Amino acid sequence: MTMKPMTLTQAAQAVGGTLIGGGGETLIRQVVMDSRQDVEGALFVAIRGTRADGHDFVANVRSRGAVCCLVEQETDASGPYILVDSTLRAVRDLAAYYRRLFDIPIIGITGSVGKTSTKEMIATVLGENYRVHKTVGNLNNELGVPMTLLGLRDTHQVAVIEMGISDFGEMTRLTEMVRPTIAIITIIGYAHLDNLGDRAGVYKAKTEIFHGLVQGGVALVNGDDDMLYPMHLTDIAPDKTSATKLLYGLEAQNDYRATDIETRGESGTTCTLHLAGGPLPATISAFGLPFVYAALAAAVVGERLGMTAEEISRGIAAFQTVAGRANVIQTGCFTIIDDCYNANPSSVRASLTSLAGLRGRRVAVLGDMADLGPSVATLHSEIGAHAAQSGIDCLIAVGEMSQHTYRGAKAANPSLIAWYFPNKEEALTTLPALLEQGDQVLVKASRSGRFEEVVAALRDL
Repeated sequence: MTMKPMTLTQAAQAVGGTLIGGGGETLIRQVVMDSRQDVEGALFVAIRGTRADGHDFVANVRSRGAVCCLVEQETDASGPYILVDSTLRAVRDLAAYYRRLFDIPIIGITGSVGKTSTKEMIATVLGENYRVHKTVGNLNNELGVPMTLLGLRDTHQVAVIEMGISDFGEMTRLTEMVRPTIAIITIIGYAHLDNLGDRAGVYKAKTEIFHGLVQGGVALVNGDDDMLYPMHLTDIAPDKTSATKLLYGLEAQNDYRATDIETRGESGTTCTLHLAGGPLPATISAFGLPFVYAALAAAVVGERLGMTAEEISRGIAAFQTVAGRANVIQTGCFTIIDDCYNANPSSVRASLTSLAGLRGRRVAVLGDMADLGPSVATLHSEIGAHAAQSGIDCLIAVGEMSQHTYRGAKAANPSLIAWYFPNKEEALTTLPALLEQGDQVLVKASRSGRFEEVVAALRDL
């Protein structure tokens, strides 16, 4: 399926570039950044990366059927090209232009915890009634978001776009491309503090999403979050006077709530979602409170887009976890909760709370949390204290900074069974002797720790 009609002349005008080599009326079938992909009929965007320079592949993609290249330097390769000062800025401008060709609901999602799970839940629910386009994998940054938007086709009826940032100004650039009709913030937590400084900085950076919210759009935010609950939308985006702020969560102050939550371990979670149309019993085939929040957000979006209670319920039940995000694995010896995709203090607290609600001996294997700025030691110590007081039975802390997790846990509860290992290798040597038949084992760390290796080793025990 090809793109909506867009000629080389229109593309050049959209990015403020110069079309060289003619062919202005040629239509672009697709936009591609990776030269290894099918490039037939494509506009190839040459990005200068840390490992490779896309300009080195211009001749190759031209020979394989690319109709044009978007470049920062003149090229000897045959065929037309569009010359710009910055291909990164140009692909954003092109995506913003292309998105405006679509009059469909666009759901933009950000937050410190739960972006991907919420995106997947919403896409699954909406898929019961709509043809959905969504962010694939973790393509949620200033390259991934424009490529996701440029993947929209005439057949799509709704889009669900994940938006991740690590610095001020990034979200503004993303939201100006996406222009969401519904903008969701899952939580304001401790993440990317090397650039954002503290939670107030995270709040400032994340709420930039509302700058691009369409007039009459909806801001759907977690009302259990102490910073999002009192938020005034017009303080952030003064021109959004016709937009609506809605709260979702577990507490009574929210417009939409989840109650009667029952964790059933590997069997998932049941709850009641209170929507505008009344209470809706829901069964989530996933472990942990973050998925309750995700289901509630998805139900609200589905209801606002006209879906029936039956369709929403069916979509929630059809949801499946993504690898590394609270994925429950039965080994025959014990249960692994594989939550090692990433970690920050907010997500670790949520995972520990969910673990504590399970039956059996509950073991947390926690690695280092990255990108926490000058408060890194304190935040690890606080996680240790939370772990000790959460109701879990055993803590295994692994990694340089996790020594503070271990110390914080022992200071808060000296009787807690806990071990500390400076690295994965030492931990994996000893882990088999520390675990027992029937254990519930949570594995969580920042992506840089590559704790999927710990999950793989535990599966083989």
